Amino acid sequence: MEILGATLRVCVDDLEAAVPFYERLSGGTALRFERGGVQVAAVGCFLLMSGPQAELEVLRKVAATIAVSDVEEAGKVLGEMGAHIVAGPVPTPVGRNLIAMHPDGAIYEYADRRT
Repeated sequence: MEILGATLRVCVDDLEAAVPFYERLSGGTALRFERGGVQVAAVGCFLLMSGPQAELEVLRKVAATIAVSDVEEAGKVLGEMGAHIVAGPVPTPVGRNLIAMHPDGAIYEYADRRT
C-alpha cells in the first residue's frame, strides 16, 4: 500500500466564511461538492465540512483522510494488520474511499483518485 499524503478534516459552522481563509492560507482554490447533506470544500491539505450537526458528529470521529494509490489494496493490507473496515470501499466524486478503525481505536478515511 502506498500512502500519497494526508488531508486534515475541519468541521466549520459557515463554509462560505471559512473557504476564503483556507484558500489564502494554502494558496489554492476550493474544490466544492456535497455528500450526504454535508457541504465540502477541499482546499490544499484541508477538507472543510459544514452541515447538519448529526452528520458532523459522525465526521468528527474520523481523524484524517489518507490518500492512497489503491483503496482495495489499502483495505486488504489494513485487514491483514488487524484494522477493522467500518465502511467501504464506496465510490466518491473523485475516486473511492473506505473508513477503517486501527487496532488502537483511531479512525481514518482512506481515499484514492480514479477516473
